[in-house]
Amino acid sequence: MAGIVSYGAYVPLFRLGKGTAGWEGSSERAVANFDEDSVTMAVAALRDALTAIDPATIDALYFASTTQPYAEKQSATIIGWGSALRTDMFTVDCADSLRAGTNALRLALDAIKAGSAKRATVVAADNRLAQPRSAAERIFGDGAAALVLGDDQEIATVDGHLSLSHEIMDTWRPAGEEMVRSWEDRFRLEMGFIGSLREAVGQALEKFSRTPQDYTKIIFSAPDARAHRDAVRALGFAESQVQDGLYHLMGHTGAAFPLMLLVAALEDAQPGDRLLLAGYGDGCDVFSLEVTPEKSRLPPRRGVRTHLATKRVLPSYEHYLKWRGLHQPDPGVRRPPMPTPSATALFRERERILRFSAAKCRACGTVQYPPQRVCTKCGTRDDFDQVRLSDKPATLFTYALDYIAGSVDVPLAVCIVNFDGGGRALMTMTDRVVEEIDIDMPLEMSFRKLYEAEGIHNYFWKCTPVRARSS
Repeated sequence: MAGIVSYGAYVPLFRLGKGTAGWEGSSERAVANFDEDSVTMAVAALRDALTAIDPATIDALYFASTTQPYAEKQSATIIGWGSALRTDMFTVDCADSLRAGTNALRLALDAIKAGSAKRATVVAADNRLAQPRSAAERIFGDGAAALVLGDDQEIATVDGHLSLSHEIMDTWRPAGEEMVRSWEDRFRLEMGFIGSLREAVGQALEKFSRTPQDYTKIIFSAPDARAHRDAVRALGFAESQVQDGLYHLMGHTGAAFPLMLLVAALEDAQPGDRLLLAGYGDGCDVFSLEVTPEKSRLPPRRGVRTHLATKRVLPSYEHYLKWRGLHQPDPGVRRPPMPTPSATALFRERERILRFSAAKCRACGTVQYPPQRVCTKCGTRDDFDQVRLSDKPATLFTYALDYIAGSVDVPLAVCIVNFDGGGRALMTMTDRVVEEIDIDMPLEMSFRKLYEAEGIHNYFWKCTPVRARSS
């Protein structure tokens, strides 16, 4: 039976919350750094899900998001390269709906059941933009979730699913616009979310021949915390059965939200627990799952819990506006335009850039980055193996702080990093506090966006201080 083999998640380090000057929200909201987007967060979540799993075993990748960086270019291929997946696999983007995450889950399960994929991964990520100071801005959060699916070693089997379409203009974003729009609350909640959820869950329970009491946890994504509470009452579930919506800790993470809540539920689930998952957006997808004894064998990962526990609160709301390009720049500061990335160079160097691959000399074992044709130590020519540095532990060798080059992340921390097993690279450090940077500090690699120019998103790797990992 097809089911979930592994899971992972990513919640950005930074929060808007108490301690953020100028922030009017009463709860915390996870916000992506200036160099993060739905693709970089998806890579982080997928790497978390692939803990102790060989990336070469993945046959398909389904990426779900309403905030894909390109309108015409597949994001799933970038994520696959950044996560060291094979190139001879099926990749697809699922977009344009908050139900895209659960849509992708249904598609991947069908592919496994049909035999077209032995193992598939579903990744969902979003960083939706709302009008500054609006109610939506206080609700939205950024994050990503990833599931590895298969028909062996499942930690949770999927024994039933149902989908219901529901046409309504409740929340939408027109093509070419960045800000999300919505209709008045009573209409969009009663006629949209609660009405659709009640109908879909009712039909699903009848189809599965189950009652609400058969489920240990009910997991569903509501537009906000109040709608979540209203839905619990409307459906007749006990409060103890319902998975915490985490609105007060990270916010509504768009297409990734139902899958992130599923990961949070799986973190606490025990073998034999039954889970009911529902994802809403112009209808509803409902899944019935049962946790297996394999769940206890999963190695540690960060998941949702550890990412939520490791955080930094932004000092000011103005800081966030600068990250999103919503802050009026100082007219006295003029910076040259960013150079347009070369599509030819990006293609030629994709192994080095996206996979962060170095060259290891077969004669003497010296690791070089960027890869060279001649070994700097023994002089051997064109006799190297590829080594992926992004998965290697690293330490800070030395660094410099540049107060002129950076436009948002000032000062820019330019670092020389040493990797375990050999290799050294020049890169910038992100998600850092300048006062805490120190020689020999442990570092890890993070897939980030350097900048955007002429519509090209220039992705590369940066180093970050190590975040905690669950035990």
